[in-house]
Amino acid sequence: MSNPGILSAYQQSSAQGASPIGLVLSLYDTILRDFRRADAAINKGDVETRVSELNHALVVIAHLQSVLDFEHGADAAKHFNSFYEITRGMILSVNVDTNRDTLQKLIQMYSSTRQAWHQAESQIAK
Repeated sequence: MSNPGILSAYQQSSAQGASPIGLVLSLYDTILRDFRRADAAINKGDVETRVSELNHALVVIAHLQSVLDFEHGADAAKHFNSFYEITRGMILSVNVDTNRDTLQKLIQMYSSTRQAWHQAESQIAK
């Protein structure tokens, strides 16, 4: 947790009594916010902000990867690791090529995955 933004998200969520899934949701929200800010920066031709936002998303994704539990999570951890590796490559592509279609695909992928996490949390809460 070397990134102050990630630490801040954890502290805020922990202070609010968030579950482990709630913490993951918070990090997905951060990634989606980064993507949307990068998209707005692309619209404005603001290269510096685009790169900064996409790099921040990469840091958050790296953190999510670093806490995957391959021993207890087995197949799920492997699938998430692959998802993160693929999407990291896509982000790097957007950073180089400024491909808005790829960025929109990333937003869709992370939104769908976030929704699945949200549904999982709802099921556990029942």
